[in-house]
Amino acid sequence: MMAANRSLRVLVEKWLWSCSEAKVRFVRLDGRRSSRRVRVEARRAEGPVILFFFQHNDGAWRVFPPAPYRVCMAA
Repeated sequence: MMAANRSLRVLVEKWLWSCSEAKVRFVRLDGRRSSRRVRVEARRAEGPVILFFFQHNDGAWRVFPPAPYRVCMAA
């Protein structure tokens, strides 16, 4: 995956392209700079648009949360 595809800003522009004139606000869900969960709010005339992004272990941001880490044993 290219680094540009991992950028949160690029993904927000991709998902909210129809809201290009809207004000966009990024809110980290746990308040820390290292947060791996971000709420993106776009205000537009028709009403707000809110998306949630999750950073996965590979560094990519996606709109679905990463699968929980499970300990596995193999024989």
